[in-house]
This record gives sequence, C-alpha cells and structure tokens, in this order.
Amino acid sequence: MSSGYRSVLRVPGAAAFFCTAAAGRVGIAMTGLGLLWLLHARTGSYGTAGLGTAGFALAEAGLGPQLARLADRFGQPRVLPFSVAAHGIAVAGVLWAPTPAAVAFAVCAGAAVPQLGALSAARWAHLLRPDDLPTAFSLESLANASAFFVGPVLVTALGAAGHAPLASALAAALIVGGGAALAVQRRTAPPPARPASLRPRFLRLPLLNLAVGLYFGTMGVSVSAFATEHGVPGAAAPIVAAGSVAGLVSGWLYGLRRRRAPARRRLVVAAAYLAATALLLPLAPSALWLGAAVVITEAAIPPTLVQLNVLTERAVDPAVRTQAFTWNNSASAAGSALAAFLAGHTADGLGASAAFVLAPVAGLALLALAVTVPSE
Repeated sequence: MSSGYRSVLRVPGAAAFFCTAAAGRVGIAMTGLGLLWLLHARTGSYGTAGLGTAGFALAEAGLGPQLARLADRFGQPRVLPFSVAAHGIAVAGVLWAPTPAAVAFAVCAGAAVPQLGALSAARWAHLLRPDDLPTAFSLESLANASAFFVGPVLVTALGAAGHAPLASALAAALIVGGGAALAVQRRTAPPPARPASLRPRFLRLPLLNLAVGLYFGTMGVSVSAFATEHGVPGAAAPIVAAGSVAGLVSGWLYGLRRRRAPARRRLVVAAAYLAATALLLPLAPSALWLGAAVVITEAAIPPTLVQLNVLTERAVDPAVRTQAFTWNNSASAAGSALAAFLAGHTADGLGASAAFVLAPVAGLALLALAVTVPSE
C-alpha cells in the first residue's frame, strides 16, 4: 500500500471505521438484486419482484437524506442503532411475510437502510486536513467500486443456486453488522451539530451526480443489449468485469499522488475525458472493441467521484455533511434509474449502439455542469 493510503489509514480509528463501512457496503450492493431474486423465486413474477425492488430503491433515495439529516443533528452513534434495527426487522419481514406484505417490508427496508458510504465520508471530512481528503475519498471510491463488483456477483451465484433467501439474509447481516460496528466507534464520529441548511453553492453538485448516474444506468443496460444483439450474450459479464477492474486500477493510481490543481479544474478535465472517450462506445463494431472502449472510458469514473466528494465537503457546512453526501448518492441513483429506462427503450427500438449514445450525452452534461462550478 502506498504511503499516501497508509498515512490516512494510520489516523487513530480510521482503518476501523473504513473497513467496517466497506463491509457494510457490500451488503448494500447486494440488497436490491437480492430482493429481486428472492421475490421472483417466491412468486414466479418479475412484475412483483420489480415492484418490491423499485419500492426499495425509491424509499432509499427519498428517505436516505432525511435519515442522514438526523445523523448530522443527533450524531451517528445515536441514530445508527435505530436505523440498523429497523432495516434488519424489515428484511426479516421480506423473508417471512406473505407476498403483499413482503413488498411493503421491502419499501421499509429501503427507507431504513443506513447510508454507510456517506457516514464514512463524513468521518473522513471530520478527521482529516483538506489536503488529505482526496486520498481518503479515493479509498472510498475503491471501497464502493469493490462492493458493487463483489456484491452482485455473490447474489447472482447464490440466487442461481436456489439460495435467494440466503443472499438477502447475508446482505442484511453485513449491513446490520457494519452499521452496528460503526455506531460503537464514537471517537471518529462527527459531533452532533445544530440544524443548518444546505448552501446554494451545493445545489449544482447533486446535478453533477445525476449526470454520473445517467452514465451508470446507460452502461448497465447497453452492454447487455449489445452483447445479445451481436450473438455473444456471454460477453456481457467479462466486459462489465473488465470495466470494473479498470475503474479499480484507475482509482488506486489516482489516489497515490497529491495534486495541487484546484478540484474544479480536475473535475473539468475528468468530465472532458469521460465525454470524449464515451464517444467510442456507439462506434464499437464488436464485443472485443466494446470491451476496450469500456475499459478506456471507465478510467474516468473514480477521479470524477473523488472530485465531487471534495467539492461537496467544501461547499457545505460541517453540520450537514452526511446529508449532502447522501443527496449526491440519491441523485446518482435517480439518474441511473432514468437512464436504464431510456437506454432500454432505445435499445429495443433502435439497437444497442443507439442506446450507447446516452453515455457521451451524460458525459457532456457532466462537463457542462462542471464548468459552471464556482472557483475555489
């Protein structure tokens, strides 16, 4: 591990809360897909399964910032025990209740799921000097990318083997265990703060995260559609895996060095790179070429996310940090859901290459918003 990463992890208590939150995020990455497998296995209906999964996602996106607001106001150690208990009970309800009630419990699980990534980012911002935050946020990006690489693979393997209830139970155990362990680590938690409002300069940042979500949602649908359209449906998984590995490597390398350029300038450069390389995606003539284009493009994502976190930390009062990070997550999730809908309909009507056009559009939207961010 580089000296930069070692230096932030050597801050007293930092390694403990980072690893705890990282483990819990694997559970969060498993939950939505796990509910889909579980409800489909029980009912045989993708419609019912999709209803439960959509309810979970909408509740998480809508109520997550309010839960984060309580964490800022009363402190993470006081709010987390209630959140993880409610989430665990709700998942138990999904596992044991009859189908109509199980869908309602899935919505409750989304409303109560603790936003462990935002809670971890708020702790870094509380503990570190501003110069060290890009390195810490690079670690956060790596943890998030790893969770959403490992989690869905684990859920799919268990679901395909007929163990969908085990997948959901394991996801809940990781979230409840990670959240509970984070709650008892009081020394690194930001202190409770008086109520405060999000500053107007913050309002652009959820829009920037929405644009990143548009890219994510486009890729999730379009890669599978492209592979199927070209008669190689099995190529979708290796392409996605290659892109994930490229993102992990890019994030790791990006965090190795401190950069003196302003965060806004670095965001503009990353957004311009994403917009330019994403133009390669609609032009790919084969799965092999698409895989190479995905690898090149995905390298832009970790630096982009790091700068968005840095700018968020600088744009808000410390009293609303967790809420701000959670609003960013919710905006990204909303953008991903919208893009998945649009890309799916475009792929059905015009083909996968046309669906990929949404990726450079998302990159251009990100670039256009990035240049409007006020200078530091």
